[in-house]
Amino acid sequence: MDQTPDRAQPAASTAPTFGTEPSSGNELSRARRIGRRVGRIALGASLVFAGISHLTVSREAFQAQVPDWQPFDKDFVVIASGVVEIVLGSALIFARKYRSYVGWAAAAFFIAIFPGNISQLVNHVDSLGLDTDLKRWIRMPFQPVLVLWALWSTGAWRAWRAYRRNEGRNLGA
Repeated sequence: MDQTPDRAQPAASTAPTFGTEPSSGNELSRARRIGRRVGRIALGASLVFAGISHLTVSREAFQAQVPDWQPFDKDFVVIASGVVEIVLGSALIFARKYRSYVGWAAAAFFIAIFPGNISQLVNHVDSLGLDTDLKRWIRMPFQPVLVLWALWSTGAWRAWRAYRRNEGRNLGA
C-alpha cells in the first residue's frame, strides 16, 4: 500500500464546458433524470429499429421517400441514413461521455431528413402507411418534436445554456 500523504487536488472548475452537463446548483430531480434516461433510451431504440428497417424489410418504402431532386442514388441515401440511424441510436443509449454531442447530432439528423417528409407530402407519395395527404400532414409536426426530444433527453440544450451562461466568467481567468 502507498503510505504517501494525500495530495491536494486542484479545484475543479464549476463552469461546465460545452458538451458536458452542469454539475452544480441546478441538479435535476431523480424523477426528471429517470424521465430523460427513459426518453433517451426510447429514442435510441427507435432509431436503431428504424435504421435496421432501412437496411432490410422497409428498404423500398424508404426509397419512395427520398426526394427526386437530391443528387445521390436513392438506395445509397436509404442505406446511409439507416447506418446513421443505427449509429446515433446506439450512441444515444451507450455513449455517456459524448451524450450532449450525440443529442446535437441526432437533432441535426432529424432536420436533415425533414425535406424527405416534405417531398412525400407535396408529391403525394404513398409509403410506410402514409397513404393520404391528411396522414402526411399529421406527420409533419412530429419532426420538430424529435429534434426537441433529442436535445432534451441528452441534456444537450441544458448543457449549451449552462455553457453560454458561464462563458463570460472564465475570460481572463
